[in-house]
Amino acid sequence: QVQLVESGGGLVQPGGSLRLSCAASGFTFSHYIMSWYRQTPGKARELVAAIGSSGGTNYADSMKDRFTISRDNAKNTVYLQMNSLNSDDTAVYYCNARFLDNHYWGQGTQVTVSS
Repeated sequence: QVQLVESGGGLVQPGGSLRLSCAASGFTFSHYIMSWYRQTPGKARELVAAIGSSGGTNYADSMKDRFTISRDNAKNTVYLQMNSLNSDDTAVYYCNARFLDNHYWGQGTQVTVSS
């Protein structure tokens, strides 16, 4: 019954932008730290950005000036605005929710940056 459903991925040209969404259900969304991670084959999953229950954010250094995480508690949705994309950003992007001992993952959405 807990679900995190990512959307908004796809093919984008270098320098372009995408906005990812993660729709949550089955838990008290407003209590949870929401995060975006990404992963490519053969590499460890890495944190992209996180946003706390009160709106505080943090980012991986390589994404800080290009990506923006936000949340809308009324819609149970977290977003990731990605700008100035390059080939290194190609990955499956996963939504994560965490609160106390609870830890949930979405199934991911593919982002491909290519011309």
